[in-house]
Amino acid sequence: MHKFDTKVQHLKYKVLREVARLAWHDALLDNVMDIPKTIVPGNTPTMRCCVYKERAILGERVKIAMGGNKDNHNVIEVIETACDECPMGGYEVTNACRGCLAHRCEDACKFGAITFDQNHVAHIDKSKCKECGSCAKVCPYTAIISRRRPCENACKIKAIHMNENKAAAIDNDKCIACGACVYQCPFGAITDKSYILDVIDIIKKSDHNQKYKVYAVVAPSISSQFTYAKLGQVITGLKELGFHTVIEAALGADMVADSESRELAEKGFLTSSCCPAFVSYIEKNFTDLVPFISHNLSPMATIAKYLKEHEDGCKVVFIGPCTAKKAEVQKDSVKPFVDVAITFEELQALFDSKDIDIRALCENVLDNASYFGRIFARCGGLADAVAEGLKEHGETDFQLKAVSCDGIEQCKVALLKKSKNLSDVNFIEGMACIGGCIGGAGCLTHGEKNKAEVDKYGKEAFEKTISDAISILK
Repeated sequence: MHKFDTKVQHLKYKVLREVARLAWHDALLDNVMDIPKTIVPGNTPTMRCCVYKERAILGERVKIAMGGNKDNHNVIEVIETACDECPMGGYEVTNACRGCLAHRCEDACKFGAITFDQNHVAHIDKSKCKECGSCAKVCPYTAIISRRRPCENACKIKAIHMNENKAAAIDNDKCIACGACVYQCPFGAITDKSYILDVIDIIKKSDHNQKYKVYAVVAPSISSQFTYAKLGQVITGLKELGFHTVIEAALGADMVADSESRELAEKGFLTSSCCPAFVSYIEKNFTDLVPFISHNLSPMATIAKYLKEHEDGCKVVFIGPCTAKKAEVQKDSVKPFVDVAITFEELQALFDSKDIDIRALCENVLDNASYFGRIFARCGGLADAVAEGLKEHGETDFQLKAVSCDGIEQCKVALLKKSKNLSDVNFIEGMACIGGCIGGAGCLTHGEKNKAEVDKYGKEAFEKTISDAISILK
C-alpha cells in the first residue's frame, strides 16, 4: 500500500476515503457524523490534546472533503480550530547572542529596531521591525532567527496573515491557489476543497442511465506517482472506478506546444498559459504583462475541449497534482470543458473507497502523447516542447530565448526583469511549484526522483514528434 510523505496527508486521505465509501452507497448523509469516530475510535486521542477536539477538527475536515464553504470561492480553506501552537513572533534574538562589540545587527537595521541591554545583548523592538531580515543576515553567530509560521514561509506571495484569533487567514485577492501552504502546514490546518463527491455522482449517473461517457484526463506527472504499482495498473484501476476511457493531458500539451510555438513566432514574446497558479500570479501582480499570456488554454482544458466537441454529452474529470486546477475549472473559459478536477491524493482515496487494489490488476496502456507532451510535468519541459514546435514548423529565423522558472520566486524575478525591460528573453515558462507539476500539493510523493520518472515516461512515448501525436486528432 502507498506510504504518504506525511501523516497529515495520510489523515486527509482517510477522511476522503470514508466520505467516498459512504457516497458510493448513498449512505453519506445518514452517517456523516460518524466519520470522526471511525477514524479515531475509542476515547484516546492520537493527535491532539483531547479526543473531543480531535473529532471536532475531523468534522471540519469532513466538510472540506464534501466541498467546503460554498460562500468562499477560493479552493484553499483554513480550518481555524486546527491552526495551533505555531510560533508567530517574527524575527527574534536567541540566547546565542554573545553581546559582541561589532553590533553589525544595529548597523544593518534601517528602522532603529535593534537595542541593547546592560549586557550588550541585542533586542528587537517589534513596533519598529519591518521583518526585512537584514539583522539576521549579518549576525556572526546566527543568533537572530525568523519565527514565522510554516504557512507564511511557504506562501511566497504573502497571501497569508494571522487573524485576531492568531489563526492563519488567506487573502483571497492575493492567493493563487498553488497549495504551497497546504503541503507545508504541519497541522493540516490549511487544505484544498475536495470535489470528490461530484466525481462519484457523475460516475454513478453514467452507470445508471448510460447517457454519457466519463473520460479521465490524467496529468503526465502521474508517471511519478502510485510507485507501489505499475502505471498500466493505475489506468485499469480508473476503468474499474467507472471511467470509460483514460486520456493523457500530455496530448493536450502536444496541442498546446504546437499552437504556442506558432503564437510565439508571430508575437515575439509570450508567457506560458499551462500553470493556472502562474497565470493567476501575472493577472494579480503584473497586469502590464497580461496581454502577453499565451492565448492557448492549458493542456487540461485543450484536450477536454476536443473531447467535448467530438463526444456529445461526455463528462471530463481531470486528475493531477494541482490544487490550482480546481480553481482553473471555475473560470468561464474552462468551465464548459472540464466538469471536475481532483488530485492524486483524492484518486488514491477513490481506489480504496471501492477496495480496488491496483497491484492486482492487469495493465492498460497510455499511448496518446509524444515525449514532448509528457515532459510538461517537470520544469523546463514546456520550453523544450516549444523549441521542438518551432523546429517542426520550420521557424529557423526565430531565435528562442526561454527562461524556465522553477517556483513562484523565480517567476517573480523573471517577470520583474521583463516588465522593466531588463531582460531579452522572449518566452517565460512559469511553474508555481518547485520542480514543476511533479512538486504539486496534490501529489502523493514529492522529490527529485520524480523528475527522472517523468523523463523515463516521456522516452517510452510511441509518438516521437509533436506533429505525429496531434495527427491522430485531425
